[in-house]
Amino acid sequence: MTSAAKRAADPFWFPWRFDEAADGFQLRHLTRQDHARATFLTEEYLGSAPVEFVPRANVPAVAQAPLHFIFHSAFCLSSVLVRAFDLPGAAMGLKEPMVLNDLAGWHLRGTVGPQLAQAMDASLALLARPLSPGEAVVVKPSNIANALIAGMLQLRPQARALLLHAPLPVYLGSIARKGLEGRLWVRDLLVKQLGQGLHEFGFTAQDYLGQSDLQVAAMGWLAQQRLFGLLAGRFGERVRTLNSDLVTARPAEVMSALATLFGVPLDVPAVLAGPAFTRHSKHGTAFDAAAREREREAEAAHADEIGKVTYWAERVAESQGIALTLPNPLIR
Repeated sequence: MTSAAKRAADPFWFPWRFDEAADGFQLRHLTRQDHARATFLTEEYLGSAPVEFVPRANVPAVAQAPLHFIFHSAFCLSSVLVRAFDLPGAAMGLKEPMVLNDLAGWHLRGTVGPQLAQAMDASLALLARPLSPGEAVVVKPSNIANALIAGMLQLRPQARALLLHAPLPVYLGSIARKGLEGRLWVRDLLVKQLGQGLHEFGFTAQDYLGQSDLQVAAMGWLAQQRLFGLLAGRFGERVRTLNSDLVTARPAEVMSALATLFGVPLDVPAVLAGPAFTRHSKHGTAFDAAAREREREAEAAHADEIGKVTYWAERVAESQGIALTLPNPLIR
């Protein structure tokens, strides 16, 4: 076995990026502490470091942990849930690995069929290497990879998934609160979703140009809501859905049900008292349900716009047959 292949067998050599031109992976050494301190598994949070390239064809058969997913539509506490599975000896949570973003970008540029499936299969195999024996792996991809959800679940028939979303007004409030950064982000998401074929609403490009930023945000939310509803219907009990307001309103029930879904032994009181539920996932500051409500108070200046766009988007959803309440709830 070559040195690169040996590293591919070592779970601490993380699949950092997929190089489509070379059909292989850049591996980067990450400790459990590296994972814990990074908001996302990106250079922004981990900095740059040497990488080792391994061709996809040279990736050896590696030990596989049970692999599960937290898919999300953004701004819905997904980071809280995946951080809760940083449990040495039981599970490891992986936060938005860029290797899946690379596959999403490749797909967006027109790659489909066996070529994409083979790269995805190898990527999931590398992500599923357990850091410690007996651990499960819980992956939270970026929402830009949502168009690949069906493929991931087909390739891993034993995997279970949570589809997490914020209620529409909450999502719009998060965008409005972020100012120009949030408004640019939703337009970029729209462009990508259009390329992924997720906007079968009958609107033209000119229609979207005429929409306000929050209308564009609402359309992106509706595209993901439609997708999540279709996935829940297609994959049945393997896939559960969750309104993010329940994460703060009923956290013990959410974590108990999620642990059952993923088959991970969980000390729920200890998890709720730990950093995932008491520290802000992006800033590290103290955070709880009261702090989340204070964040929402900052949205008051946008209340009129949020209310009008919510009403408009609900009419669009009604005309398109998109359920605002998703099937297969994680908790009832």
